[in-house]
Amino acid sequence: MKTSMRRVALLTVLAPISWGTTYVTVTELLPPGRPLLVAASRVLPAGLVLVALGTWRSRWVPRGRQWRHLAALALFNFALFFPLLVVGVYRLPGGVAASFGGLQPLLVAGLSWAIAGRRARAVELAVGVVAALGVALVVVKPGAHVDLLGVLAAGASAVSFAAGVVLTKRLPAPPDRVTATGWQLLLSAVPLAAVALMLEGTPPAPTIGNAVGFAYLSLAGTALAFVLWFRGIERLPTAAPPLLGLAAPVTGALLGWLVKGESLSPVQLVGFAITIGAIARGATLAPRPAEPPAGRPSPDAELSPGSAPRTSAAPASAR
Repeated sequence: MKTSMRRVALLTVLAPISWGTTYVTVTELLPPGRPLLVAASRVLPAGLVLVALGTWRSRWVPRGRQWRHLAALALFNFALFFPLLVVGVYRLPGGVAASFGGLQPLLVAGLSWAIAGRRARAVELAVGVVAALGVALVVVKPGAHVDLLGVLAAGASAVSFAAGVVLTKRLPAPPDRVTATGWQLLLSAVPLAAVALMLEGTPPAPTIGNAVGFAYLSLAGTALAFVLWFRGIERLPTAAPPLLGLAAPVTGALLGWLVKGESLSPVQLVGFAITIGAIARGATLAPRPAEPPAGRPSPDAELSPGSAPRTSAAPASAR
């Protein structure tokens, strides 16, 4: 059981590692000042690919209440999160924008209590505080310019993403993870594309660099990454994914060092050690008694009364 959980954790952490490349990709390869275009172009191709692939493999199509669940998840995981994140990336230095990711363990703990009535253990809160400090030491540099709108956008994106984690854990697991992720992306792509056209106008003709950046963010950083991420949320204990998600700001800082020639101070190295320790803890957490592994229904596995309990009846290949 422990070996299986660690394997899932190792696959799950690949998602935030890919997200850690977002800052460099957006600032180096994508059109400036187009946050909604970037968000829409990221989710639409990924959604089309996943829906086509998942439907071909399993023939599953959402029905009835499943559409409401997917719409709620699409709102927090993508429709709100991506444009707010990109606004933060455009308006803040990479370190300041990434530092909000360090709040994920605490945000998820708070929202789990508010939405699901799950009280975090004292040790989880302590690890969350230490993790946030570690990330701050890694990414926030003295004298960094702080833009108020960027701070609000980055903070709101962190809350939206934490809500997506809690709801993904709380709602019934879909029969096909690939198709369900694709539909979430498509449901969020429609309003994002419409608002992007209204507020930002017709997209400029893409350059080769733009095409490479959009393709990477959409297929690797979104389609593949979120299938792995949702699978991890489903199978791992609630406290684990937010800690694994700390790999995103750490990756961003490492890329700043490797790609942009930024230096690493002793304080940052201490922050790296703290954050990597928090990630390692997330990779080794075991489910609590009230939080059984996938395949066993939990008494609180549904968001609303009267719904079918959360199950994992789909074959592993469908996730």
